[in-house]
Amino acid sequence: MPDQHIKNIDTHLARLQWACRRGMLELDVLLGNFLKGAYSNLPETEKQQFESLLDEPDPLLFAWLTGQKKPEDESMLMITEKIRNYAKSQF
Repeated sequence: MPDQHIKNIDTHLARLQWACRRGMLELDVLLGNFLKGAYSNLPETEKQQFESLLDEPDPLLFAWLTGQKKPEDESMLMITEKIRNYAKSQF
């Protein structure tokens, strides 16, 4: 049974990795790096916020993640700030 659980996790992460591939290279890098480096350490609620964020259109995501705009939804604001902070910490 543990093997099936690991397989499900791997499948889920592969789907998220695919969802992080966007039409803009900048988003690919920001989202993909966050997924690889920080996602696994997030609490479950923040993982869900990240997954919800991936449903947003690229122009809006770009504006949020570059700080041009702030999401009105508090949970989206929190996860976008976390992604931005993670990106800054990598330099």
